[in-house]
Amino acid sequence: MRLLFLLVITPISQVGAHQPVLAISDSHTKNSPYVVEKPEISKAIYSRLVGQPHYYKIFSNVSFDFYAGITKPKLDDCTVGKIFSLELLDDAFNKLAIADGSTHNWQPWFEEFGRKWYWVGPEIGNNFRPTTQLEAGTYYIRVYNSTNIGNYVLAIGHIESFPIGVITRMVRDLPKINRIFWTQADCRS
Repeated sequence: MRLLFLLVITPISQVGAHQPVLAISDSHTKNSPYVVEKPEISKAIYSRLVGQPHYYKIFSNVSFDFYAGITKPKLDDCTVGKIFSLELLDDAFNKLAIADGSTHNWQPWFEEFGRKWYWVGPEIGNNFRPTTQLEAGTYYIRVYNSTNIGNYVLAIGHIESFPIGVITRMVRDLPKINRIFWTQADCRS
């Protein structure tokens, strides 16, 4: 309820947050990717690799500003642990850009709105903002690491939008996200 109260009294322009999306039950395969709607709207997709890379499909019929970055929950007394990389692919799965987590200097970051610590990894963009404009079309994002195991958060988009349906979903899903991603103190994730 505190979250709902904060969302109601805080102007959206001051929120500085991504819409949280819990997507751990979906497989996100190359043949059945997670579909990202409205790619400029900011979303934080909480997911888990369980042996295979994840794929996200983006389609837009107009050109758009593109941002994507990887973060992961920062657990007390744990090092960065598993790291993740992401690639931007065209409609034929050719690499357009790569954000390599193995060469990135992961930094701790406190997200004030959600009051959680994260490890911030590589991004296609800069400081959670887009630096690339993509033409209309179909694109894919591939998220992976050396073992394709572990919890991650894929941040997509940069325009903050919190309609009532999103707020309702946040109230429902945030306790589950916190329980899955922060209270299972597994330093290997």
